[in-house]
Amino acid sequence: MHLGHRALIAHLGRGARNEQAAAVAATFDPLPIQVLAPGAPASALSDIHDRVRLLREAGADAVVVFRFDDAFARLSADEFVDRVKGACDVRRIVVGPDFHFGRRAEGDVEKLRERGKRDGFVVDVLSPIQFDGAIVSSTRIRNLLLAGDVEAAARLLGRPYSIRGWVVHGDKRGRALGFPTINLALPQERLLPRDGIYAMWAEMGEGRFKAAASLGVRPTFGGGERVLEAYLLDFSGELYGEEVEVAFVKRLRDEIAFASPAELSAQIARDVDESRRILHGL
Repeated sequence: MHLGHRALIAHLGRGARNEQAAAVAATFDPLPIQVLAPGAPASALSDIHDRVRLLREAGADAVVVFRFDDAFARLSADEFVDRVKGACDVRRIVVGPDFHFGRRAEGDVEKLRERGKRDGFVVDVLSPIQFDGAIVSSTRIRNLLLAGDVEAAARLLGRPYSIRGWVVHGDKRGRALGFPTINLALPQERLLPRDGIYAMWAEMGEGRFKAAASLGVRPTFGGGERVLEAYLLDFSGELYGEEVEVAFVKRLRDEIAFASPAELSAQIARDVDESRRILHGL
């Protein structure tokens, strides 16, 4: 759900109000690439719960979630349109110019218009939204995140990039350094930004807290599994087993190896101060 999707839903909502109809958004779960290319690198920018919430916030009165599996992937273009029509009384469909559907992406905008003439619905094709001289797209956002530019990604999303995970037990190194952190187990299908140190927000049942976080392999201690550790500012308590949503606000620096734990601890203190400064007033 980026600025382009929001513009599409806003257009849909205006048309629905003019026609005294409901604005219904459609999405897939799981994402098609997760079924068609299960070995592909993690690329999901949201989960289905976030996507439905964001679609509703953008102006959809209801959201239809199509279960995307092997059988759904084999639907012809006409069968796909039949499935969409079966979800509600369709009067108007709003899509982007590169919309394709059906097995092997055999359906396109012209095919959809042909079906509309036959079945009595109108097709609106919206031009892509541009920002900073280029089209807003999920691919562009992914590339920005992989480069660590979470600020630019947030401008295209209309919000900071966020992900939810569960607090799990770690090796307690942060506590030994004077900065007890939470370790988050994150969904494998979600795309993670470039490794580094980030200022972020952390939100859970106890509230919303500023945080300084490390995403990476902890090279000072010899490297290892990629983990996300977050030190929550102005918070004390245990969160094991809780779900926490973290929002990446700014990348502070690369993850580097320090000569000693003491040097690392001193740098963490500077990272915490910088995170507090960045997040102040946001």
